[in-house]
Amino acid sequence: MSGLTLLSDRTADSPGSRTGSDRLELLTALIAAPTFDPLFRTDVISFPRRHPHYGWICGVPDCTRGRGPARDFCHEHESVWARVRADGGNIADFLKDAEPLVPAAWHDPPLCRICPGIPASGMNGLCFLHKDRWWAHRAYQRDVKGRTADLDEWIAGQTAFSSFGACQAVVCPELADNPLGLCGRHRYRYRKDGEPGGAELPRNWGRWQIDRGKPVPVSYRDEARFRQWCVEIGPITRMNGKLSLLGLQPLVKTEIKWLLFHHAQSASEGSRWSVTWLQYVAEDCRRQEVSSLADLDLDRCRLHARKIVKRMLHHLRLVYFTRQDTRAAGFIETDHFGVRFTGRGSHIDLSGISQRWLRELLWDWMAARLSDSSPPRAGGGFDSSRRGCVELSAFLEAQAPGGGHDPTLLTSEHMTDFVADQRHRARHGLESLAIHSADGKPTKTTPGTVRTVFNGTRRFLRAVMETGETERVGLARAFIVALPSGGESRGRRSPFPDEVARALAAEGNLAALAEADSDDRGARDIWEALVLTGRRCGEVREVRLECVARLGGLPMFWHDQTKIGNLEAAIRIPEYLFQRIEVRQAKSVARFVQKQGRPPTPQERREIALFPRRTANRSGRKGVSGTWFNRMFRRWIGTLDIGHCVPHQARHTLATRLLKAGANLTHIKRYLGHVSDRMAEHYVHLANTDPRLEQALAAVWVAGPGSGDPGLVLSTGQDMTREQAEALAVDLTRRSTPAEGGFCTFQPVVNGDACPWNMNCHNCDKFVLSGADLVYWHRKREQWRMLAERAPDPATADFLHAVFEPTARAIDGLEKALAAVDLLDEALALDLRRPQDYFGRVWATAFRANELAQHEDHGDTDFDNEYDADDSEDLA
Repeated sequence: MSGLTLLSDRTADSPGSRTGSDRLELLTALIAAPTFDPLFRTDVISFPRRHPHYGWICGVPDCTRGRGPARDFCHEHESVWARVRADGGNIADFLKDAEPLVPAAWHDPPLCRICPGIPASGMNGLCFLHKDRWWAHRAYQRDVKGRTADLDEWIAGQTAFSSFGACQAVVCPELADNPLGLCGRHRYRYRKDGEPGGAELPRNWGRWQIDRGKPVPVSYRDEARFRQWCVEIGPITRMNGKLSLLGLQPLVKTEIKWLLFHHAQSASEGSRWSVTWLQYVAEDCRRQEVSSLADLDLDRCRLHARKIVKRMLHHLRLVYFTRQDTRAAGFIETDHFGVRFTGRGSHIDLSGISQRWLRELLWDWMAARLSDSSPPRAGGGFDSSRRGCVELSAFLEAQAPGGGHDPTLLTSEHMTDFVADQRHRARHGLESLAIHSADGKPTKTTPGTVRTVFNGTRRFLRAVMETGETERVGLARAFIVALPSGGESRGRRSPFPDEVARALAAEGNLAALAEADSDDRGARDIWEALVLTGRRCGEVREVRLECVARLGGLPMFWHDQTKIGNLEAAIRIPEYLFQRIEVRQAKSVARFVQKQGRPPTPQERREIALFPRRTANRSGRKGVSGTWFNRMFRRWIGTLDIGHCVPHQARHTLATRLLKAGANLTHIKRYLGHVSDRMAEHYVHLANTDPRLEQALAAVWVAGPGSGDPGLVLSTGQDMTREQAEALAVDLTRRSTPAEGGFCTFQPVVNGDACPWNMNCHNCDKFVLSGADLVYWHRKREQWRMLAERAPDPATADFLHAVFEPTARAIDGLEKALAAVDLLDEALALDLRRPQDYFGRVWATAFRANELAQHEDHGDTDFDNEYDADDSEDLA
């Protein structure tokens, strides 16, 4: 994979992006700014030992050894810290006993004490030549003179040698320590590599220089090969805090300098770039001879260098491309709009859409949504629309006239062909037209992917049609409306069956889950919290340390419902869970103390995570990831032999149990944190688990709009006696037939004869309404109101209102009847588009005499008080 692909789908000099010279000029100007840190301006960057972002020295006080990449200490101290941590000690205990160490060799060799232009090669501070002469002098004084030689006295009588210049290895910033032109480390590497080119010095070259005062000649078997080695060899990797950008082309060198400064200004926890890894990046750029990071072949880069380059390319995109540039370049950056979707990057690639008009329409639609006062919270909608457009683009490229590049040539037939092609591929399991997996292989088309493609494309096209953009480009309306809806997802999480629920709650199985969590990050506690609270998985994983408290003696659980923007939400929890969380709090605090050497402050206790992740989490503010918990859960489920299940089913299970315990739909919606009654209904599985709500709703009846007294309550549920209920059940359940929006009680029609009024039900006094019809009639009322508002004159509007007035009275009467028995909220939650669909359940189970009589006995039940009196542990 090329870095150019990540930066843009076009070359560096293409329209929609700055050219190479423009980019160099831009970055040079940014680097010359007074706010730019001068540290990053040189070609050899020497980072301070304890730089906040690029520090490289061991974390033990006074230790002068370099630390390894992604480590806090040198190799020796890291090993000791691991043993202390394993024994239960904390960082304070380790630092108290840790002894500072000195490196085996200099990080930066000092200059010789005699020669100002030659580095020292020994710990006595002498260069290579003077070191040999000192050893010879010392031996002579000891063996011949019988006395100890004095180093300072000897140094005073020595003559300095001329400098050998800089090391000839292109990337090396050090001075050469011998006439071969190599520093000590590269001289050692040259011998280890087999001395390519055969560079040799004459014998006794030191005396040659001393005695004759002439440059020392160097002989080569192949000088060109030696020079090539000097170009190819990289820096000798060592932990001395130096980053060499020597040998790089001007643009890529400038890019790295600016990126280092930019990263230091915006680095977040877990994004520390080691100097060693940065040197890998520079070496990969030099080895591949690229002029820009955008030209780098990431597949040929080392792992950590590849990760850093991807982050670098993202920063460069925001500089090289303005918001409008990205439109022509074929991608969009959410960071340009100040939006970043949780758990994902800023870049959205649109280059797979080959038709420019379609790609730019999609870009404009995304940009409008990102610029909105309430931008999307997640990127799923963008993903589905992008995927649908990529599939549509590939189909048009192959089947439409001119590859679909002229929208005026597209008709409804082309969209119909696309729909048929997608369905055919899904039915036969064929490969997708344009969507590929991470390994580059085409994915298979399934009913689910077809649904995503249809819904995503339809949502986008209809939105731009409403704004008039499709008319501007000449795209026919018939082409858009020919795309059908993909429908709603058929997948629906069901509650846990009883045997599965028992297995997931068994103490032995829970102990196995805790044992599998070898690092004790809290997998069991997370799972039990999901079961007992019904929270979303992310709401538990990311909960803060101070998440439980007692209010009025009741244990409460505080969490953020970020999906609906409800922060600091509190729910009641059972005492058992409260105690488990208190134990987990103690463990998390101990982990913090172990790492920081002190207890957390009150402010830190409100910020650190209850379930902290292990890596990239120095301050403890990040909770365990969803990937980690889901992997742990899947492995645990695999050992139980209970079939496939997922953690989110616990939320469905709790919702259903709450319903059976007597909570109504409003309470369930409030407890689970849903944004709509429809979503709450989705979770409680009304149709599959407990029909009592539907039975109760259908027990309230009022006269229809065509009767003599519209809205007259025929059965209230509160004032009805047992005899009335039995009579009503016979009259309505056994001797009626469904009609649009209600039921017909005219006996000839019930018996199968033709309706003498031509099925004019809504104006018939034999037509009655049930509680399940309330939403249907609300929609009818809104429809008539809209018609009246669009009337050409007030007289027509008044006429329409008068025509609908009897129906409005019937609706009002139905609402009053439902409110009298505390069923209005439930009736509004039943989104019944066709009441006939509920004919079987309503008439088979709802109106038997004994059930209506039971409803009468419990007509005064206060659901709010009942719910408050129940213990939430029993409800769960």
